[in-house]
Amino acid sequence: MANIAGVLREEILRLARKELRKQTNAFKRASAQYRRDIAELKRRISDLQRRLAPIEKRTSRTESAPATESGADGVRFTAKGLRSQRKRLALSAADYGKLVGVTGQSIYSWERETSRPRKQQVIRIASLRHLGKKEVRDRLEQLAGGSRRKSK
Repeated sequence: MANIAGVLREEILRLARKELRKQTNAFKRASAQYRRDIAELKRRISDLQRRLAPIEKRTSRTESAPATESGADGVRFTAKGLRSQRKRLALSAADYGKLVGVTGQSIYSWERETSRPRKQQVIRIASLRHLGKKEVRDRLEQLAGGSRRKSK
């Protein structure tokens, strides 16, 4: 009887292993497929990040100020625009700074994009956009005349 019990026991174990193998093979295949899919997605993500990095770099350099509150709706600031406006008016940074109400060093910082003007200063810069050279010179003379009167 011991032989029959041992043979029966081994046969049951064999059938149990065979049944487990059938059931786990589907999970193994699915798991392997999921791993392949995940690896492919990771490759795609890294490729897209590599492609996106130079674009982000370009846009961060030329990014304009977000839309400001009530007084400056639709007014944007770019360093390139400030530089070209100052050249168009043939003004030094110090003179342009006097018109805006800041120092010449602030103008240089804005043009080099090491700092950004505040909302109120952006509004003042925008108000100068429609002026010509003669009007700007007149304003500078008024500002110089007003400061002389105060100093006496």
